[in-house]
Amino acid sequence: MTTQCGPCDDSAFRIFRPPAGAAEQNSALQDSRKESPSGSTIVLLVEDVHEVRILISDYLARNGYTVLSAGNGRQAIEAARQHPGPIQLLLTDVVMPGMSGQELALRVTAERPETRVLYMSGYTDDEIVRRGLHDPSMSFIQKPFTAENLAMQVRKVLDAA
Repeated sequence: MTTQCGPCDDSAFRIFRPPAGAAEQNSALQDSRKESPSGSTIVLLVEDVHEVRILISDYLARNGYTVLSAGNGRQAIEAARQHPGPIQLLLTDVVMPGMSGQELALRVTAERPETRVLYMSGYTDDEIVRRGLHDPSMSFIQKPFTAENLAMQVRKVLDAA
């Protein structure tokens, strides 16, 4: 449908309506997205960008994870020390001020060898290699990522334990 917006206006708007039956297909698609991998484990999330940390934390919490959140390596080590139970996953940014994600992972896993590590970064592959994260056995997710991508990668790392 095209509508003119006034006697002298050359603007036109088109409204596209979904074909019959599309609502049922869309509902099925939304249902399949709701079945994203989830868990009830403890995740230590370390991200120096506050807004990104909040988004990731909220998403993980909505999917059943208990999230310990930290803005840098020092805070993460303190959070790990104060947490009495196991921490199944360390989800850490690679490049952070003060302490790299790799250094943090070494320190956390030295005290908690059962903790799996998933690195994340928005830097290019070249920068990641330069920082020593070129080992194919390391779990890594490239930023930006979708919520579904994150859920699948987190589940993959946890299931590999």
